Order: sequence, then structure tokens, then C-alpha cells
Amino acid sequence: MSASNDYPVPPHGHRKPKPDVTAPDGSEIRLLADAHQGATKSSLVEVTLGRGEVTSPVFHRTVEEIWYVLEGAGKVWRCPPDAASESIPPADVMPGDALVIPTGWSFQFSAGPDGPLRFLCHTTPPWPGADEAVPVKHGGLGEPTV
Repeated sequence: MSASNDYPVPPHGHRKPKPDVTAPDGSEIRLLADAHQGATKSSLVEVTLGRGEVTSPVFHRTVEEIWYVLEGAGKVWRCPPDAASESIPPADVMPGDALVIPTGWSFQFSAGPDGPLRFLCHTTPPWPGADEAVPVKHGGLGEPTV
């Protein structure tokens, strides 16, 4: 398939009914746009965490993420690299909220008791692979459940 002037048109992404992968933090990931759709500088996924679940705390070596909450409510804990984890309170999130996970910051998130938490996650640069997320011993939301 090509556009005018015979320039190739990258294929579009589409949300799949089932997750493509499980993230290192335990959340479900559906790939929406990455190198397969022609993206070279970023990627976009949908993240889902089941009702009442808590992820494993991690930090990212090289990527920055921007999250946009689509559905559900929950909490997000973010901690700068040199801060004491217990000194940073978690933030409540709900549909319409957007937040940044800076490179190197530890984070953990949870879904509320009424349903799953679902959000879009834009990653810059594109997600490099399984070694990107590094486990953290302590998060701000307690013991992980996934």
C-alpha cells in the first residue's frame, strides 16, 4: 500500500483483545504503536492492572514515560533516585489524569477496589527490551500482588 508520490504508508496499530505481554512490574501490556508501525523515537502501549492489584516496584534505565489514565482509579508512587522511598506519598489517579515517570525514578502503581486501572503509556525512546525495567526492593504502595 502506498500514498501519493509512492511514499510507503506505515501500517496502523490496533488494540488486541488479549495482552501482548506482561510487563516486568506485572501489569498487562497491549502494543499499539512501535517500530512495526514505523515509530523510531517513541512507542505507545495500553497498560491494564486488575481490580485491587499492586505492581512490583521498578525503575527504568533509559526511558521516560507519560501516562494518560483512561479508566478506573488507583494510586501511583514515584520516587526520585536519591530520595528515601518512605518520604514520597503516593498520588491518586483517575480518568483524565496525566503524569510523567522520569528516567531513573522508581515507581509502583495499584488499581482501586472498584475495577481495573487502564492507561495509555507513551515511552521515549521506544521500549528497548526486558532489561529496561530494574526491580526495586521497596515501593510506596506495599507488597506487590502481581
